[in-house]
Amino acid sequence: MCPKTGLPDFGEIRIQYVPDQVCLELKALKYYMLDYRNQGIFYEAATNKILDDLVKACQPRQMTVTGAFTARGGITTTVVASHESR
Repeated sequence: MCPKTGLPDFGEIRIQYVPDQVCLELKALKYYMLDYRNQGIFYEAATNKILDDLVKACQPRQMTVTGAFTARGGITTTVVASHESR
């Protein structure tokens, strides 16, 4: 949801990662993503928070989270956030 207006926002989140010791469980990931359903958060903040939370949860070798969001004010937005372990 838009944190300013409370109106619903729609988008697609794509997660690409190279696991190390731990993989993400799809059911847990589904419930995690549902927590964003009624949360007022900007696109960039949501994409970065998802990346930060998932990196913390599974410590992957590499991860990219892409948020492709529908138009707000006539402008579509795609946000890409990446992490690479060293």
